[in-house]
Amino acid sequence: MNGGIVGAVRRNHALEHGTVSILLGKLGPDVRLAGRAVADGFYIYGKIPTDAITSSAREALLRLKAGEAGLAVTPLCGTNIAVAGVLTGLASLVALGSSKRRFERLPTVVTAAMFGVLASQPIGRLVQKHITTSPDLDRAEITGVSSTARGFVHKVQTSFE
Repeated sequence: MNGGIVGAVRRNHALEHGTVSILLGKLGPDVRLAGRAVADGFYIYGKIPTDAITSSAREALLRLKAGEAGLAVTPLCGTNIAVAGVLTGLASLVALGSSKRRFERLPTVVTAAMFGVLASQPIGRLVQKHITTSPDLDRAEITGVSSTARGFVHKVQTSFE
């Protein structure tokens, strides 16, 4: 699952997470940003200095190559939101059942939804670790960092030669 486009996106997703983690450490937790991995790199959206993104991405790459795989998994990832939505929806459907007295089952549905949200925290991290990211960046290199849209959209370009 680490080959082709999917593998490249997974590796870039891990590098994006590491970069964001390091950026937040440098700039503080109140900075507003978002990231999105693609096959040839990743984007960072936010009013962030390009040099801070460049240095953070290079540091993240070095640390991931050195075996710090934990940088690839973060509680801030959209994967966690998706997992929470799926688990909460499924738990609610199961709790609701096919009863004709659905309104009476509302407390059970709410309780099931809360358990779905609670379960999504560790499950979301497992999904990141095993499915949506890959810290296997041994052959990765950052080939460039550019900024557009008045410094709001940043692209970190990568290669896996």
